Amino acid sequence: MLFSKSSELKINPWILMAAFTLLVGPFALDFHMHYPDEIYYRDAAVKMLQNGDYLTTYLGSGELRFKKPIGTYWAVVAGFKLFGVNEFGSRIFFLLAGALTVGLTFWLGKVLFRNEKIAGISALIMAANPVLIFSATRSIPDVLLVLAITASAIGFAGLIRYGDQVPRKFLWLLYLSLAIAFEIKGLPAAALGGLGLIYLLANPWQRISWKTLMHLPSLAVSLLIALFWFVAMWKIHGPTYLDSFLEDQVGIRVASRILLIVQNGILALVLLIAIFIPWTFFVLPYSKEVLAKTWKENPAFFGFAILWGLAILGMGAMTSKFYERYLLPVAPVLAVWLGWILVRGEFELRRKSLKITSLFFLIISSILLLASGWLAIQGNSGFTIWGQLVCSLLIFGYLWRLFRQEEKLPKVIAYSFLLIIFLMSSITAHISLPHQGAQAKRVFVEKGIPSNSPIGFIGNLHAGSKIRMSLGPEFNLTDLPIENWENEISNFSYLILEDKRLSEMDTAHYEVILLAKNWESRQIGKLLLSYKSKQFDQLLDENSKKYFLLTKK
Repeated sequence: MLFSKSSELKINPWILMAAFTLLVGPFALDFHMHYPDEIYYRDAAVKMLQNGDYLTTYLGSGELRFKKPIGTYWAVVAGFKLFGVNEFGSRIFFLLAGALTVGLTFWLGKVLFRNEKIAGISALIMAANPVLIFSATRSIPDVLLVLAITASAIGFAGLIRYGDQVPRKFLWLLYLSLAIAFEIKGLPAAALGGLGLIYLLANPWQRISWKTLMHLPSLAVSLLIALFWFVAMWKIHGPTYLDSFLEDQVGIRVASRILLIVQNGILALVLLIAIFIPWTFFVLPYSKEVLAKTWKENPAFFGFAILWGLAILGMGAMTSKFYERYLLPVAPVLAVWLGWILVRGEFELRRKSLKITSLFFLIISSILLLASGWLAIQGNSGFTIWGQLVCSLLIFGYLWRLFRQEEKLPKVIAYSFLLIIFLMSSITAHISLPHQGAQAKRVFVEKGIPSNSPIGFIGNLHAGSKIRMSLGPEFNLTDLPIENWENEISNFSYLILEDKRLSEMDTAHYEVILLAKNWESRQIGKLLLSYKSKQFDQLLDENSKKYFLLTKK
């Protein structure tokens, strides 16, 4: 129960997954922040609903795009089908994937060590992982990939634990999860899976027979799943689609300069350590002693975790441009490895370090709580904001009580980090205008613009994607090229132009009305400091990008 009097740290994975969903949800399920790559999957999903083709992926311009397999697109389409074509529908399954990854991390720890303390600490580490949190707020492949790879890691864990007597469910889980991961991201999933299988065959501590791994039923079904979309695209579009896919997977992402490889490798290592702060700090004082102890206890898993960690660092180093989210696929395995080391090192006895860390996160939470309360009072906030504040106060009170009693401090650290994310959304909500899509839809309804009208869009593609989603599949919105877009406007009854483009064309034959505006994210600080002042509305107007609807007279 939430207010249990027991001082023993016991983590219920279902409660932790629910807390992750609740506390990250407000930030994820509305467009407080928007990640650039989301447009590719959202635009393609709208096109799929329009044309009924759920295999071929398109850009908002109508061009084909084959850079990623089909898995992520289907997750967005499923959300649209179940919850409507809106921001909630576009991100709900990615949020749930993040929560499920936390639960699978718990399961992974339990399979490997049959120890709920290790499993619980591992799940807490993963729940407070900033890369997982922010990946769960974006409709891009990374959080789906880590979910599938973590499921496959449980299959590997079963083989490490049971050897050649492994129950067949672990083989099914291993191969099916890798197949799904391949349909989400392609070659990175194959690389991690292939390395894992080679390790099982070659490691001297728990070597697995190739006959055990050659489980034909699960292999056959998994190969069918993994190759289905690729075979379908070959049959529909011919081999040329493969050029685009391989260019993205191998070509432009693989660095060729030694200096760039070294720079990316160092950056990847630093970030890999950083995303597990503060937990890595608790290991340092006794690292050599405890590492030797854990190595003797389970060298097979120790080696597996190190191999996957080095593999993800190598893949990150070889990219032409490195992003922290590239580290995510192996984060749950490393979280279990770190949780195992912490528990064996009896880190809960280090009360002073745990209390200082807990207090640090609680102080940040309290500052955000006060800021959110002040903004709520100033802004005559509605039920949602006040509901978040009440919920935040209850959670903060519970965590503060645990802190004062010096109970379950690892739980205080993880939950207070999640509370920070929850409070951030209650603050940004005050200066988040309805996104461009929501504003545009309101204007379209007011003006009675008929569905299926051809609409040309010239402007920032992220804004265009939001408008396309909000208008839904009933409207045909097409992104026009940046160069020579004036030559194509005659094909459209309506145009949507961003403000800087409006001055580039003759509007004498058009009715022009303001369609939408949105504040510039880099002006958040200035807007918050001026909130509800006399200058606020003017500042908001001056620091917003505007879009206009042009209708032929």
